[in-house]
Amino acid sequence: METESEPYVRLATLRQLHQVMADMNTARSLADTLQTVADGVVNGLGYELACVNLVRPDGDLVVAAFAGNSAAEALITGRVGSRDSWDRRLGMGESWGDLRFIPHTEGWVLDEDDVPQWYTDGPEPRFEDEWHPADRLFAPMYTPGVPGTSYGELIGVLSVDRPRNGRKPGAWGREALQMYAFQAAIAISNARLRANMQRALVRLEREQQALRASEESFRQAFEYAPSGMAIAEMGGDQHGRILRTNDALCRLLGRLASSMRRYSFSDLVHPEDIGTLLRTSAEGGRAELRLCRRDGTYVWVSLRNSVVADAADGPRFLLTHVEDIEERKRRELQLAHRASHDSLTGLPNSAELRARLGARLCARPTPAEPGVVDTIDAAYGQVVAERAAGAGYDANGHGFDHRPFPGAFDGYDHHVHTVAPEGQTDDGTKGLAVLFCDLDGFKSINDRFGHNAGDAVLIEVARRLGGAVRDGDTVARLGGDEFVVLADGLGRADAQDLAVRLRSEIIQPIRVDGRAVRVGASFGIGWAHCGMTADEVLQSADERMYVEKRSRPKAHRRAG
Repeated sequence: METESEPYVRLATLRQLHQVMADMNTARSLADTLQTVADGVVNGLGYELACVNLVRPDGDLVVAAFAGNSAAEALITGRVGSRDSWDRRLGMGESWGDLRFIPHTEGWVLDEDDVPQWYTDGPEPRFEDEWHPADRLFAPMYTPGVPGTSYGELIGVLSVDRPRNGRKPGAWGREALQMYAFQAAIAISNARLRANMQRALVRLEREQQALRASEESFRQAFEYAPSGMAIAEMGGDQHGRILRTNDALCRLLGRLASSMRRYSFSDLVHPEDIGTLLRTSAEGGRAELRLCRRDGTYVWVSLRNSVVADAADGPRFLLTHVEDIEERKRRELQLAHRASHDSLTGLPNSAELRARLGARLCARPTPAEPGVVDTIDAAYGQVVAERAAGAGYDANGHGFDHRPFPGAFDGYDHHVHTVAPEGQTDDGTKGLAVLFCDLDGFKSINDRFGHNAGDAVLIEVARRLGGAVRDGDTVARLGGDEFVVLADGLGRADAQDLAVRLRSEIIQPIRVDGRAVRVGASFGIGWAHCGMTADEVLQSADERMYVEKRSRPKAHRRAG
């Protein structure tokens, strides 16, 4: 740093000072800002050592950043000095404008206070304006004062030591340090504001009064939030229309902020998630749903709505927080698929099969005479049937039971009872057929060619079964060489035709390691109806399969 005796200030020095101030205001976090402030004193103002003492919420000051000496940094960083000791220091010595200089002739009385400090060695001064190793220079950092006052709140103190030219700073150097401390206070205040953005968002969600916070604070909290944020209208014809979005949400959906204002969230949500969105919008709260990107794909998000209300006018708008949960959803679906599907063939496993079958059954058998509930169902027969059919399976074909416990039903039972064809002839009744399949001759393939060949046969059989049934039917593997097919809406003749068709598919040669092998198949057809459990239905089909297997000549059951 130039001395005051120089007739001008070098342009390079001004540029250097400008650069360190720019770095100070562009640091990404509070910690980075504090370190940049300390580094700027060394790099831009010409001091060898600099320390940033930051005021904590309890009023004491902690050493938050240090520059110029790694050993001193390790010694005092993180240590705390009491506010009383600091007030004493800032009231001593010489006042250089806003700066406080304590010469070595007075500073010795501070050696025993609790303010963290370092000690430097050096020769005694030879000149009147030469810096003494025990001299102390402090630059308080205040927030900008309100109109009519000189200072705002003390947020910290810059401690500097050992000017590189060995001289006490002159008038220009003092003013430069004072202006730097003022700019550092602004940078630290802004960094703290950014660090508090998330807490500000939580307050905005929980307290309606947060909307009365300063527009600038809200703007920074909204714009710089790391996850998606949006403000949408609430109530009226334009309910849900997006008024404002931040950059994070625009990047997530691949859309421009200007184009987002043409939509409401109901325009962007997946059709299957509309009900979830409407409940969340009306009540506030959290939901997980899918939003449409610009390229037409959907992304899973966690959407949290806060209803922001005006004390006089009631609800005004929704503050929506949108977090990308695509990766977590993908892992959840993978885990759910592994738990419900066979690892070898990819078919639903035994537990999933029982769940899908159980979702179609209730503990109450088909009533003999129509009651009040059944009369209502009959009056709305088509609508009820469609709703019940849709209630049994989700979009992926997975079964679920909307009743609170098996057999339960509400005042208007919309469950369509599953019935089975009566007798051995086809009387036109359509029911849920359960085809139990056991492979014939599969053990000999395992014994002759090994388990790898057996696995290949099972995979191919699963593929053939899946390709031979309708889209709404279920093909599952119970384990070993046993498979089950659930096919709804079949009569007895239909079920027998399906079994013949499936057997014809299975007995075709299968290529394994360059050789052709064959397996046979035995099918037992059971029928599900309400009043039965899933295990009872499967046991019935299993017993019929064994009857069918024993009735066929052994030669017809060979494979290889």
